[in-house]
Amino acid sequence: MVFNVLILIIAITVLISFSALNNKDLLYRFMFIPTRVQESGEKYRFFSHLFIHADYGHLIFNMLSLYFLGSFMLDMEGGTYLDGNGGIIEVQDGWIQKYGFWGGQALFAVLYFAGGLFATLLPYARNKNNPGYMSLGASGAVSAVIFAAILWNPTMKLHLLFIPIGIPAYIFGPLYIAYEIYMDKRGNTGIAHDAHIGGAIFGILFVLFTNIDAGKRFIDLIF
Repeated sequence: MVFNVLILIIAITVLISFSALNNKDLLYRFMFIPTRVQESGEKYRFFSHLFIHADYGHLIFNMLSLYFLGSFMLDMEGGTYLDGNGGIIEVQDGWIQKYGFWGGQALFAVLYFAGGLFATLLPYARNKNNPGYMSLGASGAVSAVIFAAILWNPTMKLHLLFIPIGIPAYIFGPLYIAYEIYMDKRGNTGIAHDAHIGGAIFGILFVLFTNIDAGKRFIDLIF
């Protein structure tokens, strides 16, 4: 894979995350803290939290997910294939093939950063007067990339940790959303499930806006 915006995002995120994990002042300055945004106008926090993580495991998981699904979105080759039951699977070209080298990368950057912003809107609305709320990490933006990839190619297989069987994306997506909604309602998990949901919704809307046929194909597979 050639050097592109995905590799740049990962490299910058890893460098800043490593620095912040060893510098608590930097970690605090980059965290998403709705009350600081509300009271002090620190709107940069809508984006800065994407570049820091709670620990090395959190960083590695997010960056691996971003790399594999982001690479898929950018570089995959389209085509028509037969599945195991004799049905036809249509796979769309990756964004670089479809929109050109710079066009595909520009779209990916918009997806990632706008997805990260969109993912903070519900947590902000819920917690702008809650001084105890703080969050960090790129999970919302990564969720946007994952669901954009799911909608772009719903027949691909996704693998979860410790589960060797690939799950079709069009099945994985609804199950993931249902799980996040359940955990959000349950509460007290220490995880911003509402940010994951927001990122997923943005990823879906972004693909529908750029290519409505992807949404039609997904609905055809579900029903």
